[in-house]
Amino acid sequence: MSFKEKIIKKIQINKNNLKKLTWDQSGQGAAEYILLFGGVIVIAIAAILIYSSYFGNKSSDLNATQDINTIRENLTGT
Repeated sequence: MSFKEKIIKKIQINKNNLKKLTWDQSGQGAAEYILLFGGVIVIAIAAILIYSSYFGNKSSDLNATQDINTIRENLTGT
């Protein structure tokens, strides 16, 4: 086999490998799920940080314990 034939054969092998790579999408679904769950986790952490003062017993205008007690008092009429 001549040098030219070896080069042509390697080029054909590389073309076939490139075609396989462009059509291979086997890991695409897993990557999309990872990105989706990562986004959900980021949103959940942001919500926790934003509303942590509301659900905590800190002295602020927003306090879940005080709000629940106010609602109970209004419902029972006391």
